[in-house]
Amino acid sequence: MSGTEMKRTPFFKILVANRGEIALRIMRTARRLGYGVVAVYSDADRDALHVREADQAVRIGGALPAQSYLRIDAIIAAAKASGATAVHPGYGFLAENEDFAQACRDAALVFIGPSPEAIRAMGNKAGAKDIMQKAGVPCVPGYQGADQSDATMLAEAKKIGFPVMIKAVAGGGGRGMRLVADAAAFPDALRSARSEAQGAFGDPAVILERAIVDPATSKSRCSATATATPYISASAIARYSAGTRSSSRKPRRPGSRESCERGWAKSRSPQSGSFAMRGRAHSNSCLIKAASSISWK
Repeated sequence: MSGTEMKRTPFFKILVANRGEIALRIMRTARRLGYGVVAVYSDADRDALHVREADQAVRIGGALPAQSYLRIDAIIAAAKASGATAVHPGYGFLAENEDFAQACRDAALVFIGPSPEAIRAMGNKAGAKDIMQKAGVPCVPGYQGADQSDATMLAEAKKIGFPVMIKAVAGGGGRGMRLVADAAAFPDALRSARSEAQGAFGDPAVILERAIVDPATSKSRCSATATATPYISASAIARYSAGTRSSSRKPRRPGSRESCERGWAKSRSPQSGSFAMRGRAHSNSCLIKAASSISWK
C-alpha cells in the first residue's frame, strides 16, 4: 500500500484484549501455534476461566467495560508489563477502534488486525457508507450525518420512512441496533441504542437505515495479508432475524485457500456447534500466522 512501509516483526507472546469465550478461543489458537498468552481482566472477571487458562493475567480496572476493557491506556500498560509484544483485540470492545490500533503501533506492539488506516476507512459505519456512496455503490437509503440531535434523528427517520433500523456506527454483532416500527417508538429506541453502543464500544453515535424486513441476502468477504493477493469468497445468508444472522451457507472452493474454506465447511456441520465462533477460531489462526511475519509500521 502506498505510503505504508511493511516490516517483519516477530513476536512470541500475545496479549488478548478481550474476555470470556472470545478470549479463550484466541488463546487456544495462539497456544497451538506456539505462542505464550496473556489475559486481561476487570474486577468482575478476576476468577473467570480465560484468566485461569492464561500464562499470565493483568488487572486493567473496574467491573464496567468503560473502566477496563475499553481503556486503551490500561491495555497498552498491561502488554508492556507482561512482556507481550503483540495484541489481539478479539471481537467487540476495541477491535474496530482506530485509536487502539494506532496506540499499539505507537507502543511498538503488533496489532493482530487491520491497520489504523483501514479501520478508519471501514470500521465506522457512517464513514464506510460515505466511501461506498462516493464510489457509486448502491446503498440502502439512510442517514449518517454528524448532527446526532434527537430532533434531527427523528426528522431523518421520517424522511426515510418506517420501519427503520438504528445502528451503532462502531462495533457490530447486533449491539446498539434497534428495529423501529413507527415514530412513536423511535425516541425510546434511540436512547436504548445509544446507551448500548456507549457501553459496548465507547461511542454512542448511530446511523439510520431503511429496514428491509425478512430479506434474502448475500455477503462477500475480501481477505488478504500484507503481501498476498486479495481474494473474495461469498456466503449466501438465508435470512436476518431481529438484526442477527440466523443461518449461513458458504461454498467450498479449491486452490490455495482450501484450508480456510475447509475450516468454514467443518464449522457448518451439525456436530461442530456454533458455525460463527468456529469460523472465527479458524480466522484467528490465519490472522496470527499473518501477523507473525508482517505488521504495518
